[in-house]
Amino acid sequence: MKFKNLLKIACFSTAMFFSAQLFAQVPTPKEHFGFNIGDDYNLANYTQTEAYFKKIANSSDRVKLVDIGKTEEGRSQYMLIVTSPENHKNLAKYKEISQKLARAEGLTPNQAKELAAQGKAVVWIDGGLHANETVGAHQLIQLAYTLASKQDTETKNILDNVIVLLTHANPDGMELISNWYMREADPKKRSISSPPRMYQKYAGHDNNRDFFMLNLKETQNMARQLYVEWIPQIMYNHHQTGPAGTVVAGPPYRDPYNYVFDPLVMTSIDAVGAAMHNRMNAEDKPGYTQRNGSVFSTWYNGGLRTTTYFHNMIGLLTEITGSPTPSEIPLVPSRLLPNGDSPNPVLPKKWHFQNSIDYSISLNYAVLSYAQRYSDELLFNIYKMGLNSIEKGKRDTWALSPKKIDAINEAAKAGSANNPGGRVQMSMKYFDTVMKAPELRDPRGYIISADQPDFPSAVHFLNSLIRTGIVVHKATSEFTVNNKKYPSGSYIVSTSQAFRPHVLDMFEPQDHPNDFKYEGAAPTAPYDAAGWTLAYLMNVKFDRIMEDFTGPFVKNPDGQLLELTTPALPSGSGYLLNAEANVSFTVVNELLKKGVEVFRNPINGGFYVPATPTSKTILSNSKYGMKIIAGAKPANAIKINPSRIAVWDVYGGSMDSGWIRFIMEKHNFDATIIYAPDIDAGNLKSKFDVIIFMDGSIPAYSAAATATPSRNFGPAPETIPAEFRSRLGRVSQDKSIPQIKAFLEAGGKVVAIGSATNLAAHLQLPVSNAIVEMVNGEERRLPSEKYYVPGSVLSVSVDQSQTANWGLDANTDVYFDNSPVFKLSPAAINKGTIKPLSWFSTSTPLRSGWAWGQNYLKDGITAFEANVGKGKLYAFGPKITFRSQTHGTFKWMFNQLYK
Repeated sequence: MKFKNLLKIACFSTAMFFSAQLFAQVPTPKEHFGFNIGDDYNLANYTQTEAYFKKIANSSDRVKLVDIGKTEEGRSQYMLIVTSPENHKNLAKYKEISQKLARAEGLTPNQAKELAAQGKAVVWIDGGLHANETVGAHQLIQLAYTLASKQDTETKNILDNVIVLLTHANPDGMELISNWYMREADPKKRSISSPPRMYQKYAGHDNNRDFFMLNLKETQNMARQLYVEWIPQIMYNHHQTGPAGTVVAGPPYRDPYNYVFDPLVMTSIDAVGAAMHNRMNAEDKPGYTQRNGSVFSTWYNGGLRTTTYFHNMIGLLTEITGSPTPSEIPLVPSRLLPNGDSPNPVLPKKWHFQNSIDYSISLNYAVLSYAQRYSDELLFNIYKMGLNSIEKGKRDTWALSPKKIDAINEAAKAGSANNPGGRVQMSMKYFDTVMKAPELRDPRGYIISADQPDFPSAVHFLNSLIRTGIVVHKATSEFTVNNKKYPSGSYIVSTSQAFRPHVLDMFEPQDHPNDFKYEGAAPTAPYDAAGWTLAYLMNVKFDRIMEDFTGPFVKNPDGQLLELTTPALPSGSGYLLNAEANVSFTVVNELLKKGVEVFRNPINGGFYVPATPTSKTILSNSKYGMKIIAGAKPANAIKINPSRIAVWDVYGGSMDSGWIRFIMEKHNFDATIIYAPDIDAGNLKSKFDVIIFMDGSIPAYSAAATATPSRNFGPAPETIPAEFRSRLGRVSQDKSIPQIKAFLEAGGKVVAIGSATNLAAHLQLPVSNAIVEMVNGEERRLPSEKYYVPGSVLSVSVDQSQTANWGLDANTDVYFDNSPVFKLSPAAINKGTIKPLSWFSTSTPLRSGWAWGQNYLKDGITAFEANVGKGKLYAFGPKITFRSQTHGTFKWMFNQLYK
């Protein structure tokens, strides 16, 4: 017996020795990078980080390295799967359990509890999404090393009970920003400010606004892991920077939250947030603020963190202070007094990069320790939320919203007028008039008919849903619902599915509450958009089905994208393509590049393409999936040619310009990027036919500025490498505007979007601001207390007879964010020198979001066309290319890009 015990001890000691030897081989960050993560004045780039991740994976049996896809610049985007060696042997099993519980299909509660007991909590932690927020990527490096090497009990418990997904969110951006910072040999001269371009090829900071649309390769890569492959119960998104006078802002978050959420989402955020906050206090790390201590809410969809809520996940965001260059926690007296949002304030002090890394690791461990303690509860709760959603979709359900609360109050008010008297409890009949009204129910599902004008855009919309784990069915033959026939190939999205909140959010209008701190105050701005219903923005035609329905429907496999197919070309001497489909422009541009003649119908803008061997080959391309019919050349058809297109940009990059560049590339338009010095050099008409300007490009007009030289905003030229100095400067009133005017007068076209419509004032066009009131005999812009429309979806009326409007609906949904609204001179309209293209025809144009004082919009012009010499200015107040989400209004830009 003694011998056996001694043998066991010897074996155990040997195992421990080899285990210790194994972990001793995990290289420290300093051994690899040459500095500790958190050392002041030092940043790692992605090339170095990728190499380090590979070293960790090769030296630790706790770590598996997974390439989740390529970035927009062609780098590999990596995710580290970190858990115990024993769990690594069963990863497929644990992934399947996570998927089954999240989707909640065909599981009883008892079966779900059994799976939850067998499974392991899955926690996602990312870093680096916003690359100039350098703490995020660097805490990820430190956390990877810590989890791969530490031998303490807490770490081992985490590894035994949790599968950790460490994901780098923006490799391209880290490479750019870190190299930019480290380019200076003198550490004291290092700065991350003023890099020459955006840290995401197209979107810059907007890479965190792409998670329901999923345009970008990086967001597609991450979405697949989040919503199709692993479906974690908790995801943690690291950001910067905390509000002044604090160290970190974290969960829970301020109201409002989106009304489609399961309540378990909100209470779970509270629970994990409490664990994070408690750990900070227990470790004497002050300066954590929550709820109203910061601006962050849970209303918006589309962020890396926020889209997870619509999938029953516990989404966490922290915004922490700090940078590789030492900084200060500033004195903000109002932050020093403890309150419920900030019970442990931080005092002003010097702040080093290491402080931020230490805080971040503690926050990570708080989340991971919570997950390991409550692993089975987290797994069961995501099932419970999914089951709740499935059950709601199977029965009549009435969702509460601010408009419905108003309707209940209005019903009670009307009722009390007939029964005057003392104060009494409100009768339930007023509730029932709203919350039992059949027409106010949530739909059971949506049908997207295959015979709609822009079916390829509808399929693009559905693929965005599929990428986020939404279940889609396809009709294998013709069917009828509510006496309406639908063709084979139509698609169905049921609301009886686990991720029902996301389905509703993509099809139904958002109803943002009237958010004021007190009566008479200015509106409290939303964290981002107030409304974004994607089906509206993409002009997808769908039917809301209120009763249960069936048909010849087959389920699309989870995560498998729909493919477009083009029917065989009909016989004929030519082909007709409709102007309502965005893909028509994509195909036309390919045809024009191959030398094929293309014509437009002068009545509706449809395209005519003569039948030639080249045109047949291109039009037969199955990827386009467009409807093509044989037809004759229209009378008075207009031959079109490609324009020489320029798109404005600025040193450091404009997100709006980047998104337009993205849209142009996706639709086969060629364009040249130009900067203020290119404009100031003049002779623009010899180089370009069309110039596109967008938000941030054209300064506001100032009568005084005409006599004074323009200011050069931006970095000092001497601090910028010579190769980028030709991009410096801004469009100026004294130098640039005269050149733009000369371009127009010589026959050029300008497309101005959003605030770029300031150009109309510079050109002295008979256009004025419609959002004004008279005060003491003077026109003044309406104050926000009376009028405020943050990012929302509004409906405008469109004059379809205008060539600029070809392909748009008579009533078109636009993305509107306190956008310009115009009054045009009646005399100029009568003369034909200026034409309204779209306008608000009602006093209630809001479709989705929040529009305080929307009645002021009635009769306001939202887009116009104006003659300037031989050329034309096309001015669009709404954001017609916003984040490449507004497919329904792309044609306003596309129509102007031919000659």
